Amino acid sequence: MKKTRYTEEQIARILGEISEGKSIAEVGRQYGVSEQTMYRWRNKYGDMGASEVKRLRELEAENRRLKEIVAQQALDNAALKGLLSKKW
Repeated sequence: MKKTRYTEEQIARILGEISEGKSIAEVGRQYGVSEQTMYRWRNKYGDMGASEVKRLRELEAENRRLKEIVAQQALDNAALKGLLSKKW
């Protein structure tokens, strides 16, 4: 995954400036970010605050960990079924 220049908290603060009334072009020039990136951030983070963005990141990490556990269990189940289906 590509490393971003700004953290999620910084992105939320930048988007907060836009919601306060500054134009997207003005904020983009100030932070050196294209307008397309600002729209992409707005679609992803919406009107979240810094604490909400942090919670989102925690939930995504937990979801990733749980998916890994489920995948490992599925592999274990398939291996056990393969072992048990053989005739001794």
